[in-house]
Amino acid sequence: MSDGIFLGLAPDAPGSAAPQSLNLKRANRHGLIAGATGTGKTVTLQGIAEGFSAAGVPVFVSDVKGDLSGISMAGSPTFKNADKLVSRAREVGLENYAYADNPAIFWDLYGEQGHPIRTTVSEMGPLLLARLMNLNETQEGVLSIAFRYADEEGLLLLDLDDLQSMLAYCAENADMLSAKYGNVTKASVGTIQRQLLQLDSQGAKHFFGEPALDIHDLLKTDDQGRGYINILAADRLMQSPKLYSTFLLWLMSELFETLPEVGDPEKPVLVFFFDEAHLLFDDAPKALTDKIEQVVRLIRSKGVGIYFITQNPIDIPEDVAGQLGNRVQHALRAFTPRDQKAIKAAAETFRINPALDIATAITELKTGEALVSVLQEDGSPSMVQRTLIAPPRSRLGPVDAKERAIIQSISPVAGKYDDAVDRESAEEILAARGNAAAAAATAAKAQAESDKAAAAQAKIEAKQQEAQLKEQARADAAAAREATKPSALGRAVQSATRSAASTVGRQVASELTKVVFGGSSRRKSTSGGIAGSLVRGILGSLFK
Repeated sequence: MSDGIFLGLAPDAPGSAAPQSLNLKRANRHGLIAGATGTGKTVTLQGIAEGFSAAGVPVFVSDVKGDLSGISMAGSPTFKNADKLVSRAREVGLENYAYADNPAIFWDLYGEQGHPIRTTVSEMGPLLLARLMNLNETQEGVLSIAFRYADEEGLLLLDLDDLQSMLAYCAENADMLSAKYGNVTKASVGTIQRQLLQLDSQGAKHFFGEPALDIHDLLKTDDQGRGYINILAADRLMQSPKLYSTFLLWLMSELFETLPEVGDPEKPVLVFFFDEAHLLFDDAPKALTDKIEQVVRLIRSKGVGIYFITQNPIDIPEDVAGQLGNRVQHALRAFTPRDQKAIKAAAETFRINPALDIATAITELKTGEALVSVLQEDGSPSMVQRTLIAPPRSRLGPVDAKERAIIQSISPVAGKYDDAVDRESAEEILAARGNAAAAAATAAKAQAESDKAAAAQAKIEAKQQEAQLKEQARADAAAAREATKPSALGRAVQSATRSAASTVGRQVASELTKVVFGGSSRRKSTSGGIAGSLVRGILGSLFK
């Protein structure tokens, strides 16, 4: 098919060998690549990604094992298994088979093997963060309140430090927030904070921040019209499976919310390959599964095709699996009851081929073989065919550090995301508010202490004034008493008067006694003389 991606050849198709191709017009109807380890899923993925790129369709793929980076380099006859690739090309009728590279952009959440991919905490949202941190319903509600309050107050939640600061504020103001939004407990906030610390230790701090990823940078084509293959280095990221799956779910959601409606275009706007897809659904609550199903169902109208890669097809929930129209099923092993269930489930999803026992064929497929069924022009699935998968033209294996550095240096987004930006956000604003409140409290305390000291000083001064007044009163009283005392002359007159009066009194009393009680005439004469002398003495002293 000239308007499709060649997948391989079905040698046993009725009539004659039949080429199997993925119709570009139906490629946004999603797909599934499944099979046990070592059956050729990665090679199939690589070949399909090459086909999309050649058709001008950008691709995003997660490199879980580290070997998909080789898609950026042309294959070589000196590389391992090169002879098998050439042989397979002849088997499937690729007469013009030649090695070729593909335009690629390397990405890495940690910024080590590619351009950093960042988003903000606000863009991630409370639902995905709650899933990332294994929060229960109550804790998720508290997290949603924190987001709501931050939004209403204009507090930007850009990185994990912003969210930690916001949660600390919520704990300090739990009563106020509870009255407005519902119950906010310090225990729930504490649990979220501990989970954030654990998330931080897993390296999530590298993912949250700015500059945030511009989705349109994933939709680039080169000067030859080939779509760029965006390769996410996920080998380290896989050590934190919830971070890995949550990031990819966020990316799908961002594509859905950002891209315009295009209906059914001639070819997809972007194709998204989700390796180790079971991680997305492991322990996912129903609300999250419903969101995934909604995104998968609706994003096709944005021109985005999503292809899940997993070992076991039953890892994909039925509501999601029902949306996957293009299927490539590699071999499954019937070692356990679960494996047998998976084989049966996989067989039942294909359009029946009377000439093929699907369940048996799934267990007999060789490496590089697969059962293929794709959507046809009219939208119906093709009859399942046992197919030899076409070999990729790029390198099977990773690039080395030097090659990676060269490719990254000529990337169309070189320099755009490499340096983090830390602008004012919730952490700084809340810290400033806290500092202002602390300064106000310090000033209030200082004022209170100043007022207290002033009051104490006033009390001391009042006591001192009271003492002074008392002392003055005593002095005034003493002065008043002094003022009432006679002068020296007065005292002398008073003293003389008292002395004279005393003497006269005694003499008069004596004379009176004599007169009254009688005495000699001589005594009378003497008494009269004495009395006269005394009176003249007193009068003389008074008028000197």
